[in-house]
Amino acid sequence: MTRTIFHVKACLRVVLTTFFCVACALETVAQERVITTGVPFLLITPDARGAAMGEQGVATSVDAFSQQWNPAKYVFAEQKSGFGVSYTPYLSKLVNDIFLANITYFNKNTDRSAWAASLKYFSLGDIVLNDLVAGTIIEQGIERPNELTLDFSYALLLNTKYSMAVAARFIRSDLKISSDLDATSANTLGIDIAGFYKSDLFDFRDKKARLRLGFNISNIGPRLKYDEGGQKNFIPTNLKLGSGLNVHLDSDNKISFNLEFNKLLVPSPVAVIDEDTGQIDRYQQPDISFLPGIFESFNDAPDGFSEELKEITWGFGSEYNFQDAFALRGGYFHESIEKGSRKYFTLGAGFSLNFAVIDISYLFSTSKVRNPLENTLRFSMTFDLASAPVTESED
Repeated sequence: MTRTIFHVKACLRVVLTTFFCVACALETVAQERVITTGVPFLLITPDARGAAMGEQGVATSVDAFSQQWNPAKYVFAEQKSGFGVSYTPYLSKLVNDIFLANITYFNKNTDRSAWAASLKYFSLGDIVLNDLVAGTIIEQGIERPNELTLDFSYALLLNTKYSMAVAARFIRSDLKISSDLDATSANTLGIDIAGFYKSDLFDFRDKKARLRLGFNISNIGPRLKYDEGGQKNFIPTNLKLGSGLNVHLDSDNKISFNLEFNKLLVPSPVAVIDEDTGQIDRYQQPDISFLPGIFESFNDAPDGFSEELKEITWGFGSEYNFQDAFALRGGYFHESIEKGSRKYFTLGAGFSLNFAVIDISYLFSTSKVRNPLENTLRFSMTFDLASAPVTESED
């Protein structure tokens, strides 16, 4: 499906990203200090398994899509290598050509190290640009804006229970308007620093259990700039902290409980005062570089510590696994009403079919703010060279 837009000014390329990725969340909270960034698609969950457990994965058991959540998990994989593909329709109730696609490959090259590579592609579909000249609509062409990332990570086992990883990310945002002579695709780089802890099995009441902890500071990198003299946009630098408990009910049945917290390491918007009225006219991003912005993000909220707490989102998820062949999942995600008001339940399942695993997930919102993925089925598939358990079997 194509969308018709009148070509008014170059800032349209910023509006495109804002509209398709966060406008639904901003609609009812436009006067609040919602933190917005460039390339917000970096934080969209690509895989159905993580999506089904309340949009989390920093401390869940390893799978092929750990690149998105915590690449340090790869060294604990039982398989030598794995390959995953996923597809997520976006705003599917309105259009049919906006989507997020992801391909990930990992290789455990030694018992102590692993590497992974992934490609994430976000298409904003076809957009028809028109000019209004003397009352006549004249078509100026069709734009196909898109954004992508190419990632590479390396993980190392530091001891039998703890690993760390670093990842490098090339980010390209092609939202330019062809008729703008100074417009170019915006490119930048980002890095991730991640860690993962996995305990030995221990007694938990009359069962065996395992504890997992994880963190990931992702998308650390310079701001995006689309044209000369244009505003620079922070990329979504993000801190993830999570924990998980996996309980062996018996030899065939396992259940896990996972909790994760997220905070954008991006400065809070600052107030712009109207010179005529002396009142706040709007909020905008401060003009500082990304490193000071990361540190300032912990104490720059205008309402102090209470507002800093509102910038933290959290999710809870659970997964039931039967014989590493079938899994049921559920979760909940929560965000403060003043910071986006994303609140929703998630459901999903996973099936092992010979050498492949198929995962599906479904989201339904509990907020008055519509979610772009509401009532949308997400799919992902994982392929292994040997076996294909739904989750890491020894967990």
